[in-house]
Amino acid sequence: MVKPLAVGHWWQPKWGVVGLLWLVSFINYADRNAITAVMPMIRSDFQLDNAALGLLSSSFLWVYASAAMLVGVLGDRYSRKWVIIWGLVAWSFFTLVSPLASIFPLFLILRALTGLGEACYYPAGTALISDFHDDRTRGKALSIHQTAVFAGGALGTVGAAWIAGLWSWHDAFYLYGVLGIAYALLLARILPGNTSKRRERVVSLGRETPYALLKRIPAVWILCLVYFFANSVSNGLLIWAPTLFVDELHMSLTGASLFGAATLNLAGFIAVLCSGVIADWAVSRHRAARFSVLTIGLAAALVFTAAIAIAHSATTVAICLLCAGFFKGIFDGSIYSSMHDLVPPSSRATAVGLMTTLGFAGAGLCPLLIGIGADHIGLPLSLGLTALLDCAAVALLLLGRPWFRRAVDVTLQVEQQGKSVRHS
Repeated sequence: MVKPLAVGHWWQPKWGVVGLLWLVSFINYADRNAITAVMPMIRSDFQLDNAALGLLSSSFLWVYASAAMLVGVLGDRYSRKWVIIWGLVAWSFFTLVSPLASIFPLFLILRALTGLGEACYYPAGTALISDFHDDRTRGKALSIHQTAVFAGGALGTVGAAWIAGLWSWHDAFYLYGVLGIAYALLLARILPGNTSKRRERVVSLGRETPYALLKRIPAVWILCLVYFFANSVSNGLLIWAPTLFVDELHMSLTGASLFGAATLNLAGFIAVLCSGVIADWAVSRHRAARFSVLTIGLAAALVFTAAIAIAHSATTVAICLLCAGFFKGIFDGSIYSSMHDLVPPSSRATAVGLMTTLGFAGAGLCPLLIGIGADHIGLPLSLGLTALLDCAAVALLLLGRPWFRRAVDVTLQVEQQGKSVRHS
């Protein structure tokens, strides 16, 4: 059982956990996206071409993807609280020390190791939230938590640009690293741990390991491929949009961060809240309705992503990014709750770890490909062509509907058995 925390009557674990982990997610994405604001400065300091600049982000994402499968298992086997805290300490430390690198290969390695720490968070964090929420509030809880992705991405990027303009890009990394370590110390005192009991795990899994169970659920693998394509596009846009405004539209770093990263993240912030409320309402009428929300959001997003290729003014590009970010936010607000609908509670961290591995493998490849494409066909067209990946994701969502419905029904039965065991 989770012990009550001695922090006053205001504390309600069901929503308090969402608030505490919202800040972890905020720091996660602030650290991750700080680099996008200062890419032109890093390019100049280390004398890089666009392909090497894209490799900087890709190396981070590949390490992130490789680690996510392992830490997903740790989040189901051990305390999710401590997986989260040690991950926060690790990525904050590497963020803090990476500006000390005097040569690009060392900076590249330290940036990649930041991904090792950050990979610990989402599998364990989203599973811990679902420990406190059932299908009636899971969508709202995870969508509120997901707003931190956009708040952290926007403020982290703009803050890094502002600090770089006042002093140096190095100082943004120092500040973010110190704040992350300080918050980890606070979480060690007040964050509750897993609520799942051993007997609930027996009902959910029997003698199977989480991966053995996931192998038998085709819907999980389909959703992982959907995330592979969709996350590739969103990360490509987020990483390269500020550079597009600097190179093609001749803006300052701060202006490019506002028009590029902040535009995408503001739209996503609003959209994920809408997505969670809509999806929870729809699920009360049809158990597999979250997958319709994913399909509609992604189909609309790809239209505006493609339009970036023919947009020639700052205003037009910003509108395209705003709309693409909003509809991708509809997708993002329901992606984790959708995966949790497909698997029993004791396998949710592992399932999210698997999805993260595949999703961020694609996300790591896309910035590199965009950078290579930018050197040959131009950055606007290279960004616009990523809409083809969203097309593939929409097709998979439509084809996978029968498997989604079947997996959701099985998970509901497992959850009901778990409740029966708990009350017996």
